Amino acid sequence: MSVISETFQMKQILNDLGISEINEGTSTGNNIFASGEIIESFSPVDGQLIAKVKSTSKDDYQKVIKTATSAFKVWRTTPAPQRGDIVRQFADKLRENKQALGTLVSYEMGKSLQEGLGEVQEMIDICDFAVGLSRQLHGLTMHSERPGHRMYEQYHPLGVVGIISAFNFPVAVWSWNTALAWICGDVCIWKPSEKAPLCGIACQNLAAQVFKANQLPEGISCLINGDYSVGEFLTKDTQIPLISATGSTRMGKIVAKEVAGRLGKTLLELGGNNAIIVTPDADIKMTVIGAVFGAVGTAGQRCTSTRRLIIHESIYDKVKTALVEAYKQLRIGNPLDENNHVGPLIDTDAVKSYNNALQKVVEEGGKLVVEGGVLSGEGYESGCYVKPAIAEASPNFKIVQQETFAPVLYLLKYSGAVENAVEIQNNVAQGLSSAIMTNNLREAEYFLSVQGSDCGIANVNIGTSGAEIGGAFGGEKETGGGRESGSDAWKVYMRRQTNTINYTTKLPLAQGIKFDL
Repeated sequence: MSVISETFQMKQILNDLGISEINEGTSTGNNIFASGEIIESFSPVDGQLIAKVKSTSKDDYQKVIKTATSAFKVWRTTPAPQRGDIVRQFADKLRENKQALGTLVSYEMGKSLQEGLGEVQEMIDICDFAVGLSRQLHGLTMHSERPGHRMYEQYHPLGVVGIISAFNFPVAVWSWNTALAWICGDVCIWKPSEKAPLCGIACQNLAAQVFKANQLPEGISCLINGDYSVGEFLTKDTQIPLISATGSTRMGKIVAKEVAGRLGKTLLELGGNNAIIVTPDADIKMTVIGAVFGAVGTAGQRCTSTRRLIIHESIYDKVKTALVEAYKQLRIGNPLDENNHVGPLIDTDAVKSYNNALQKVVEEGGKLVVEGGVLSGEGYESGCYVKPAIAEASPNFKIVQQETFAPVLYLLKYSGAVENAVEIQNNVAQGLSSAIMTNNLREAEYFLSVQGSDCGIANVNIGTSGAEIGGAFGGEKETGGGRESGSDAWKVYMRRQTNTINYTTKLPLAQGIKFDL
């Protein structure tokens, strides 16, 4: 038995989350139809097999879509504030199981326990947001040009929402979509990453408990498991008006093409190549904290992870020296040990991508100022632990233009005004998150202006990593243009309808058109 199983009683945690048939395939129930091939979930923490999960077959999927469409007919007629109360109960269920679910997230995905617990807290937060929103699904009223007429617009639920999520946030991103979709009156079918299937089953089990207690159809929340081919069940299905997909730009382009071909809607959250601009007026201590966490948090596997640091030449050496010293203090190891800063990458394929990036940056003329490498020996048996690396590079290097899902930070130098730094920042295909470190008001305002950052997220004196659920989350260009979470992101989960009511005994036509019979 592994150290994790002994210390954190992983089997008991799985039992608490309703996953009881360890290593024998999960049973059906709680609207989980599974009779396909076996998926083995290995932990990147210690390389141990956690459990085996059956994937969703084509026949299983037909049962899922039938269950979901039937549930929608009930759920859409449930008043929105009542739907909000169900979401409130789900948030309470998450609070009761926060420690267990957060630990599972940490162990199955490899992020630190604090981040695992933080991810569950994000789920709770978005549920709280959605509860309030359930009483604020506002439309508009407009004045008609025709006497005795009233115009207004309202929003109706779309129907079945398909959600495809990535391994790096195995539960939070699902909740960002699901909590809002539920209060809008939609039902959801979720395909979690095949690299973290147990997290998906755990969430489905908790949701099912809430629906059962309220005598509501279990099809309001559905789960399918498997690889990209199972995701295609969703993207090709004309019964699903909206697909929300989180993952790589390559994946997003495939999803967008498929769904657009049937004139469906997509919400895409794709790659990020995020930068922090460091001006001569920056607070160096704040810069180092923001840059280090942004680059190494979740082992560089956040879509908002800091990939590039664009530093003014006058302070370049000072910032570089401070970063190198900070990296010496990083502790790499078991993410369930809260003394460690950096856990493992998700799998050995991610390690290969990491090694390739370090090789490419040197081949293109860059220099490693903090060398990386794969760790081995006691505590690193999974082969997924790597050293966070820093490389001096040019903005035009091909590898710098790409997103590498690993803790690799590129230092880029700029001269002159802040406009030059912004030009470097924007000169990549992705447009998710960005930041500037400065105490100069003019520089900060320029960065936030129409001439400044072209990203969906632009921060001043905080890093690129992390976001609050109150604001819309998403980015531009090859990041996909989607928006999730707060603000008015709820509108994507609904269809807008314009209504005109004539309360007279005459039928005047718009624009004064005459049509007499």
